[in-house]
Amino acid sequence: MSDWLQAILDLLFPPRCVGCGRRGEWLCAECCERLPLLPASVCQRCGRPVQGVLVCGHCYQQPPPYLALRSACYFQSTVREMIHRLKYKRARHLALPLGRLLVPLRAALPQPGELIVPVPLYSTREAARGYNQSLLLAQVLAEELRLPVESQALRRRRDTPAQVGLSAAERQRNVRDAFVAEPSLVKGRDVLLIDDVCTTGATVSACADALRRAGARSVVALTVARALDSPGSVSPP
Repeated sequence: MSDWLQAILDLLFPPRCVGCGRRGEWLCAECCERLPLLPASVCQRCGRPVQGVLVCGHCYQQPPPYLALRSACYFQSTVREMIHRLKYKRARHLALPLGRLLVPLRAALPQPGELIVPVPLYSTREAARGYNQSLLLAQVLAEELRLPVESQALRRRRDTPAQVGLSAAERQRNVRDAFVAEPSLVKGRDVLLIDDVCTTGATVSACADALRRAGARSVVALTVARALDSPGSVSPP
């Protein structure tokens, strides 16, 4: 029934590319080629764009609780608009093209992961939105890679204020001990953590810390986008 309904909706309301408005797809091939992809030279731990080093100074001094974090694009232009619509305008259909951007990133991870876990929303926030955008992205990736996704493996135990506008230190304090993982679901597993945007990495680090404390063997993470002002980042040309 869902396939038939989607076909009818596509007929009545043809998809239009978010980037150029062309009918037929939510992200056309031409706009996909123009996405602001991150460069190949990134920190092998946190995934920040760097030049001339394998590991950035921050990760060298304070290694994060995850093995590696990789992001597909800079958080700007079409990608920013698509994520904004997915999160705040109920455009769930955009999870498909955004989630597919994560697929090639897995090959760059030192540990590919065997269990996909989305970064959770607090229960009341998810209820108000009607869904968790990170879970939608995780489900797309799970289908593409034929891997299991476990939405109950990680829980946000308090409603943290929005991270927007906070400094790196404030972001870390905001999400410290905000997550708890279920040992029966993650113990001894290699976890692939999924989120939509990485700014300072505070949320991913807090989630990875909870997963490791619950017995996860390793944690790697993928996000669709990375903020331009990430500490230590090299801006795109």
